[in-house]
Amino acid sequence: MVSISLCMIVKNEEDVIGRCLASVKDLVDEINIIDTGSTDSTKEIAKQFTDRIFNFNWIHHFAAARNFSFQQATKEYILWLDADDVFLAEDQEKFKSLKQSLNSNIDAVSMNYHLSFDSEGHVSSLIRRYRLVKRDKHFQWIGAVHEYLEVGGHLLDSDVAVSHLPLSHDHTRNINIYRQLVQSGEPLSPRDTFYYANELLDHGQFEDALFYYETFLTSKLGWVEDNIQACYKLADCYSNLNDKENYLSSILRSFEYDIPRPEACCRLGFHFMDNHKNYEAIFWYEQALVIKQNPNAPFQNKIYTTWLPHLQLCVLFDRLQQYELANAHNELARSFIPNDEKVLHNKKYFERILAKDHKSS
Repeated sequence: MVSISLCMIVKNEEDVIGRCLASVKDLVDEINIIDTGSTDSTKEIAKQFTDRIFNFNWIHHFAAARNFSFQQATKEYILWLDADDVFLAEDQEKFKSLKQSLNSNIDAVSMNYHLSFDSEGHVSSLIRRYRLVKRDKHFQWIGAVHEYLEVGGHLLDSDVAVSHLPLSHDHTRNINIYRQLVQSGEPLSPRDTFYYANELLDHGQFEDALFYYETFLTSKLGWVEDNIQACYKLADCYSNLNDKENYLSSILRSFEYDIPRPEACCRLGFHFMDNHKNYEAIFWYEQALVIKQNPNAPFQNKIYTTWLPHLQLCVLFDRLQQYELANAHNELARSFIPNDEKVLHNKKYFERILAKDHKSS
C-alpha cells in the first residue's frame, strides 16, 4: 500500500479546518499544514491533528505557497486539499480502497470536485482535478491565482470525490491580486486573462470583463473548456448590459469549439422563451435533455441535464395549453427536486387543470 502526505495552505480557517482534517486524518500518513499568516486559532486547531505546521510568508502568489507545501512532504504520494474541502463518508471508503489498490506506476490521480449541491443535497456542479500525485515527479503549481498543477505521465481517473463546503469567501482577494499583476506591468497568461475576466464579471465590471474575455478568445491559446465557458460568460456580460443580439451571438460562438453543450442549449432556450418564441425554445430545451455528456468531462453542471430543462418545458407547454405534456415535464423535474416550491405549486395547478379537463370530457 502506498504512503500519502497531505499538504495544505491555510490562513484564518478556524471555522472549517477541523472539519477538513477530521475527514482525512485516517486516510493519510502525514499531514503538512502551511500557514500563510493566520491571526485566529487555525494553527491551534491544526495542532490537534499534526505537529508538522510550517509558516510561509504570503507573497500574493498561490502557486508559490503550494509548491512550498509540496516540498515539506516526505511520503510516496502527495494529496492536496483546501481547508473548506471535505471527504464525505462514502468518499472516505473509496479513498481507502484507492490507497490499497493504487499501482505505484501511477503518477497522478484525478478526483471529482463537487462544487455545489441542490436543495436535495445532490451534486449540481463539479469539475475533475488531479488531487494525488507522486512526490518524486516534482510536479509544479503554476499561476498566482486560480493556480493549477501541471502533471504528466501515467494518469488515473478515480471515482473518489472531494466536496467543497465553504462557509464564507473573501470576494476581493483574487481580483486584488490580479489588479496588482496588471498594475505591475506583468503580462497575464491566457489562463489568467480568462480568470481575471471572471473576477471582473463577478464584481459587476461588465465592460472590462468583455475586454478581457475577448482578449482571451482572440489569443487562440486557451483550453477548449475555458473557451466555451468564456462564450457563456460573454453572454452573461451582454445580458447584464441588456444587449440581446450579442447575448445570442456569444452563445452561438461556443459552437466553434464543440457540439452544442446542454448549457448552451438551455441558454438558447431561455433566449427564445424570453422572446415568446415557444416552439424554438422547446426545441433547444429538448436538445439539452438528449445530448450525451462524457461522465468524466472536466466540467459538469447537472442542472442543465436534469430539472431545469424539464421545468422550462413545463412552462412552455403550459403556454401552449398542452397541459398533459406540461404536467409530465413538471413531474420529471419533481423527480430531481421533489421539495422545490415552484414544482409543488405546479403540481397543484395541474391537478386542478387536468381534473377540469377530465370532467368536461
